[in-house]
Amino acid sequence: MTAEGTEKGIKEPSTARDANSVIVGVDGSDAAEAAVVWAARMCAERNLSLRIIHALNFSPYTYGAPYLDVAGIYDWMEDEGKEILGRAAEVAKKVSADLDVSTEISTMGGARWLVSLSEDSRALVLGASGSGAAGGIGSTAVNAASHGVCPVVVVHQRDGQVPSEGPVVVGIDGSPTSERAISVAFEEAALRGVPLIAVHAWSDTPHGTLAGGRSGIRDPRSFEDTEREVLSERLAGWCNRYPDVDVQRELYIDGPRTHLLAWSQKAQLVVVGSRGRGGFRGLLLGSTSNELVQKAQCPVMVVRPERS
Repeated sequence: MTAEGTEKGIKEPSTARDANSVIVGVDGSDAAEAAVVWAARMCAERNLSLRIIHALNFSPYTYGAPYLDVAGIYDWMEDEGKEILGRAAEVAKKVSADLDVSTEISTMGGARWLVSLSEDSRALVLGASGSGAAGGIGSTAVNAASHGVCPVVVVHQRDGQVPSEGPVVVGIDGSPTSERAISVAFEEAALRGVPLIAVHAWSDTPHGTLAGGRSGIRDPRSFEDTEREVLSERLAGWCNRYPDVDVQRELYIDGPRTHLLAWSQKAQLVVVGSRGRGGFRGLLLGSTSNELVQKAQCPVMVVRPERS
């Protein structure tokens, strides 16, 4: 379905899937525009199609609905949605005039629609702030990062720009999601032609809990040797598969969130698993990935384990 809708207006969202497409959610905000630029660059560089979506948000008008001109509100929101999509498509075409761009609009909730589209898409891309609709950092982005099947990218800006230089950084903790994060991070580093920074923290406790003078690590040198060996084992197969990727290993005793946030100030992309080794079974977005989604200084890619 495209932004033109149906005779009466908006269709139900398309159920067609395209694994060679990237989905970007827009809401008319500057943050969503930055997400469109990031997604368009990815598509142009990798010969992928770009699907720009906008979900109409009727929640502000649900209270007192019997007294409102529902049809009039619907028409107004539809027209506004088409304008938002049209501007976003123009932004994408400025990145590459040859880009295959399509637009879609729906009354289905933004997060629910994004998760549905994620089943066979290459990536979902969202802005790091906005109105809270398809481009917002609020519940939509968190829900998409928690439930999305494909990698979900939340595009943060640094000094008013989306960084396009610097390494790819990956957080590694030995969990199933970090294993997939490693594979995705190597691919991203290889495609971008940049180094990969592999960040591994022995403990999920806050920074300084174990690393200070009261550290429970009696022999820091022995700890580092052991953990470096563990990290090398995690990376070995991927280093063989991507021999041209320069890998830098960074080991820390604790504070993975603190260190990954610090690295986000230098990186062009941080890749993390949706839920780490210490996450509760029912918690779909772990504390580290959640904090990066909220506070990183560069785009963050959140990946989930492959479906069995």
